[in-house]
Amino acid sequence: MSFSSIYELLNESGAQFRIFDMGRRISKLSTDQFNKLEQGSIPYPTPYLHHAWLALLLWNPKNKEQNVVWFLKFPLDEQGYLVQAVRDDFLGRLMQNITQMLNEETIDEEKDALKDNPFSFTPDQEKMAMFHAIASTTIGRDPSGFYREAGAYFSGELGWNNWQGLGYQGIADVVARIDAQSSHALALSIEHLPNEVLSALGGCLEHILPDHTLASALQQRLSDSLDKDNQEPVVIAALLRALSQAYDEALKQQAILTTLNSQYAHSAEVLTAIATRCFLTLQYPDILKVYLEKLAESEAGQAGFSRILADLMFMPALRALILREFRQPQRSEALSAAIGHMFGNQFTTH
Repeated sequence: MSFSSIYELLNESGAQFRIFDMGRRISKLSTDQFNKLEQGSIPYPTPYLHHAWLALLLWNPKNKEQNVVWFLKFPLDEQGYLVQAVRDDFLGRLMQNITQMLNEETIDEEKDALKDNPFSFTPDQEKMAMFHAIASTTIGRDPSGFYREAGAYFSGELGWNNWQGLGYQGIADVVARIDAQSSHALALSIEHLPNEVLSALGGCLEHILPDHTLASALQQRLSDSLDKDNQEPVVIAALLRALSQAYDEALKQQAILTTLNSQYAHSAEVLTAIATRCFLTLQYPDILKVYLEKLAESEAGQAGFSRILADLMFMPALRALILREFRQPQRSEALSAAIGHMFGNQFTTH
């Protein structure tokens, strides 16, 4: 038994399946899009650290309890396309393991088809919790046992200071199952949430598209936080992450510009959140210009500047815009120096 592509393997498996991008945030990839990615027809839409990060969710349509998830990480070439030889190597290793398991006639190892596979990875705990929440809604399974208490907390029933018993999985389940009614309740809660809960919530909200009411509440909390002298940067970063997929583009632009013109613009955590989650908003030249200037002077240092820019420039649309800003004669000395350290003398002259 052999397959020429992962897409072909999934189609022939007899299972229902969904494919997710797991890089910058969790988002669905259509089967058609994935097939084109595999064939090298299109570049990977949202590369992260020069890789494609994928989750393949497979389940038995007759028994939803029978399901499996493969987390896969594939390197991309310089143009952002999937490396065909790597995909072929993955398939060869996978089929070898499956053949071995079938020959051994074991059931316990059936879900370990990726054993010793160098292309598998384990998401961090926060992203794993959100993926489990999204997966359970996709399959139609019930949420975790933490869901009810989290819902009660965000409705204000438990008291805003009684958050210590909340499970992160419960927060993820609430966000994954958000509707108009629960979104309104969540929006009302934003101004009351302790920083610890707000940070956890922001990490979940980055994976969904908040409606206008919720986005407005998040923006107001961000504005209030930026006015405080002793706010933790992790809170600012969490709010930006939560707003990153809001429908209102003007709201997002204003949120980022206000942050970049605040006392927290030097924070490596805040600047990283903008680069990794709000990267689409950086396509606006006026915002990108300010971002690059702040990054050059931030606590991230030269190493952080080079690392963040190398990741952003891997996306073709941003690469062209960043190179154009690099060549602007009115750039600051700090930005010129950071560019010079990263690229040598190529961009150091006005």
